[in-house]
Amino acid sequence: MTQASGPAPDPSAEEVANQLAAVVGRLLRRLRSTSSESLLTPTQRSVLARLDDGGAATTADLARAEFVRPQSMRLTLGSLEAQGLVGRAPDPADGRKSVMSITDAGRATLAEVRAAKRNWLAEAVAAELDGHERRTVAEAVALVERLVGS
Repeated sequence: MTQASGPAPDPSAEEVANQLAAVVGRLLRRLRSTSSESLLTPTQRSVLARLDDGGAATTADLARAEFVRPQSMRLTLGSLEAQGLVGRAPDPADGRKSVMSITDAGRATLAEVRAAKRNWLAEAVAAELDGHERRTVAEAVALVERLVGS
């Protein structure tokens, strides 16, 4: 005798949160690995993105934003500067300080890194998901956006 099973019970908020955090973490690691050939560390990519989005900043401001020591940020910026991806200028508010800004070469490198990530993800979606599944993922993206307050 088989028992008719009804719809599965709704998962708890904690279960969904755990599953979502785990899969987002794996997705982020996979996206980071797609651009490893760019010769930029994750911190360097993050600093370039921060300068691109937020404009020029001091070493101390960048260190605080990235949760690293100013000495570590100086090393990161030194490497980026040596590659021509950031430039240094006197701080207009305090000439004793310098502000760092992204260069055109830095923007181009950042665009390449971002394109590699998007391309990998688009190819994975096209290869692994049918139209119905893509619509489901698109709906889930809208829900995740609502969760993070975009």
